[in-house]
Amino acid sequence: MPHVVLLAGGVGGAKLAHGFAQLLPAGKLTIIVNTGDDFQHLGLQICPDLDTVTYTLAGLANPDTGWGRTGESWRTLDEVARLGGPGWFRLGDLDLATHLTRTHLLANGHTLTAATQQLCQQLDIIHTILPMSNSPAPTLIDSDEGLLPFQTWFVARQWQPAVRRVCLPAEVQATPQVLKALEKADLVVIAPSNPFVSIDPILNVYPIRAMVVDLPQVVVAVSPIIGGQAVKGPAAKMMAEMGLPVSAAAVADYYNDLIDVFVYDAQDRETFQTDERPALCTDTWMTTPAQRRRLAEAILSYTMELTNQ
Repeated sequence: MPHVVLLAGGVGGAKLAHGFAQLLPAGKLTIIVNTGDDFQHLGLQICPDLDTVTYTLAGLANPDTGWGRTGESWRTLDEVARLGGPGWFRLGDLDLATHLTRTHLLANGHTLTAATQQLCQQLDIIHTILPMSNSPAPTLIDSDEGLLPFQTWFVARQWQPAVRRVCLPAEVQATPQVLKALEKADLVVIAPSNPFVSIDPILNVYPIRAMVVDLPQVVVAVSPIIGGQAVKGPAAKMMAEMGLPVSAAAVADYYNDLIDVFVYDAQDRETFQTDERPALCTDTWMTTPAQRRRLAEAILSYTMELTNQ
């Protein structure tokens, strides 16, 4: 089995991670996760994308939202709001246990990588989940309402302010674990996550982009756009506001020389214009675990055929 490294953020990234997790044995899947969404809230270190991937691989993700815990309750945050505290960012009672534990570990000298590893071990996750960096790397949104912290724009303002550009921090370093995973990868896959606020923050971490470009192994990207719409979240709205066509082809063009193969949905078969880059047209919807597995299988099969030619 190949060693697959998946660059992921958000629900789309978590779903494809689950697809590969159903196929690959322990030690053969590493998920490098966006931490540009991370922030401090109520004194706790919140890592939304790390938690979404973790909960999904642990079988604990809320099936209705894709994020948060299944069987969740909200008594603590309801009481916070009643007492006049910040209730705009909804943290469930079970979810709070994750943030409390992570914050405790960080306060006692653990890196974010080590804290994530401990949480995964306690949740019996056999695959490797890595934050893109141990250092803070906050994403900011330059919008028509000014410069906004990501979670203010995304949650508090429901991603309504128009986006002019996404601002990423300079001089953020990748961890040794991330570098080692990329060095030993047989296949790198960019998940169908938002290219601008989920994938670009990962690629912005030094030296991840350069390593991905220089890798001799195949690099695959999966489109988050199907039929001119984002499967989930603000990707399509952002593309329109930043002057890009809202299409799978535009996502392929955005990644450009970074990737060797582009995967797009069969719904876009008639409109997707292929170029010299190999492209796989398949069913990319991942509503069920079986669909997630089938997409991961299709990617593995296509790339293995490509490399064996």
